[in-house]
Amino acid sequence: MPGFLQQFRPSLWSTIVTIFAIVLFLKLGFWQLSRAEEKDDRFLLLERYAQQPPVTIPESLVNLDDYLYRRVEVDGYFDPEQSIFLDNKIHHGVAGYHVLTPLRPVNSSIDILINRGWVAGGNDRSVLPDIRTPDGLVHLVGIVVSPSIRTLSLSNDNFAGSVWQNFDLDSYQSMTGLTLQPLLLLQQNDVADDGLVRQWETPDSGSSRNTGYAFQWFSFAAVALIIYIVLNVKRKNNA
Repeated sequence: MPGFLQQFRPSLWSTIVTIFAIVLFLKLGFWQLSRAEEKDDRFLLLERYAQQPPVTIPESLVNLDDYLYRRVEVDGYFDPEQSIFLDNKIHHGVAGYHVLTPLRPVNSSIDILINRGWVAGGNDRSVLPDIRTPDGLVHLVGIVVSPSIRTLSLSNDNFAGSVWQNFDLDSYQSMTGLTLQPLLLLQQNDVADDGLVRQWETPDSGSSRNTGYAFQWFSFAAVALIIYIVLNVKRKNNA
């Protein structure tokens, strides 16, 4: 009695394409897992540093990695003439700015850029908010973050006067002539009635999202293998 046999006969091109796809999907999956691990490590640092007392910044230039996410305290004087407004910052659904002002420490000639907080933008975007800045000695406590700040921008112009879409430390130093520490300090304590909101987000690590993406890429690799097998199994008449 005649019957049919299942025979696996893949073509060369389908084998090459499948191997390429599986390798690509696996690499993307493992990359997402590495990103998840980086975020977990960063979150652990944040939790550990939050329990430690603030440290001070020396007179000389520092390495960002040595102070990243640490709580820092500094005494100095604001330079409000060099303040800039970082645009497109949202707080409770309201569009506004982050106000960045350099601070000259009492023990150093190297300024520290301070993110003083958020302020609403108002109805007329051509009129910037009037921010009160103390003119005397201030004592600040804050968290060190990277000075690289980028947001979605529809224009190639990163800044127009005092309003910046994306912050670049080198551009700011060139514009102001200041020498700054390679970091940004998120101010935590109140030193004046300036009307700024300093509710910095402390979310979870966010690693679960990357883990989910990794699972998706690994699933794509498995699906590619299954499709490859199914499409290349031929039925052969054994009569």
